[in-house]
Amino acid sequence: MFSLLIEAGCATVKAEIMSNVFGELFRISTWGESHGAGIGVVVDGCPPNIPLKREMIQEELDRRRPGQSSLTTARREGDEVEILSGVSQSGKTLGTPVALLVRNTDARSSAYDEMRHAYRPSHADYTYDAKYGIREAAGGGRASARETIGRVAAGAVAKAVLAELCPHMQVVAWVKQVGSVRCETLPEQVERSVVESNPVRAADLTAAERMREAIEEARSKGDSLGGVIGCVVRYAPAGLGDPVFDKLEATLGHAMLSIPACKGFEVGSGFAAAEMFGSQHNDAFYMSGNDVRTRTNHSGGIQGGISNGEDIVMHLAFKPTATIMSEQETVTDERQATTLCGKGRHDPCVLPRAVPIVESMAWLVLLDHVLRQRAQCGVIPEPRAAMAKRQGD
Repeated sequence: MFSLLIEAGCATVKAEIMSNVFGELFRISTWGESHGAGIGVVVDGCPPNIPLKREMIQEELDRRRPGQSSLTTARREGDEVEILSGVSQSGKTLGTPVALLVRNTDARSSAYDEMRHAYRPSHADYTYDAKYGIREAAGGGRASARETIGRVAAGAVAKAVLAELCPHMQVVAWVKQVGSVRCETLPEQVERSVVESNPVRAADLTAAERMREAIEEARSKGDSLGGVIGCVVRYAPAGLGDPVFDKLEATLGHAMLSIPACKGFEVGSGFAAAEMFGSQHNDAFYMSGNDVRTRTNHSGGIQGGISNGEDIVMHLAFKPTATIMSEQETVTDERQATTLCGKGRHDPCVLPRAVPIVESMAWLVLLDHVLRQRAQCGVIPEPRAAMAKRQGD
């Protein structure tokens, strides 16, 4: 972060440049390029005395790393995380900044020589040039999905903190759609064991096979596919979210739409609500023991920008991978027309490896709001859904 002071007459305007920082009380700052020395993140605001082992972070990074299956990029990176600061030798957070580093070991910058002057269609090449007047062509630099290593590592830290503050909370994401192939499993029925048992990370094995075939067919034609990722947060306490501008769905939307290739976001019924009557969409309240519950969940667990204790349900639309192995029209940085065929190692569909990234961004947002709630109100309510579950509802 740095401050840019602009003299405008008698007024001084202070602009905070924080495009690589996310969060308020639990704040992360990510850094690094795809083909640089490494990728890293600094986590500030992490509470002390939280059990945090390297293996807890590595487990999440292993879910994101390349080379997991035939459906992902062939780039071979172990993505081994190093904890540089903020954690004691006994494996507990110190309350000081937690610095995490993953070194790049399989960068092949020469594969991008042809793209040093030609703008790849639907990539960030032109826009980075337009903004900064310079760009890193190799691997897309900071615009590469390798940037998300820092998010996933930080998300693992947030998950560890919430395991202490809100032990009932669960976050599960899955691939709901690839191209036109859909997985119809309802959010409340999604099981992590099923999601992690197939390379597509679908919630239904039959749909997973059809999705795999669609991805393989697209790749065989030198093309790519997009799709939809679903994410459900279970047993979140009621009361999370800060009106008016930091509503829970607003910060979740900010987090999710910042993920590379994410082009759409909705909570609950989302765009389908536009076709419904209020009598259809309203979630009727009822009592379950001492808990206020809703009979339906069109709101997706958020009302008035604040969590109501029901499952928080989100859907994210991802565009097809921009790099395709077919010749495309483009222009150079000297404004000359040319053609370009994709090179390098890329996922034909980003969704399977985006699942842990979505979960990580959810953990980051949830912890930040939990800490805000504790700071303002002094207490974190027990999740009502978890209470109801224990009562046998």
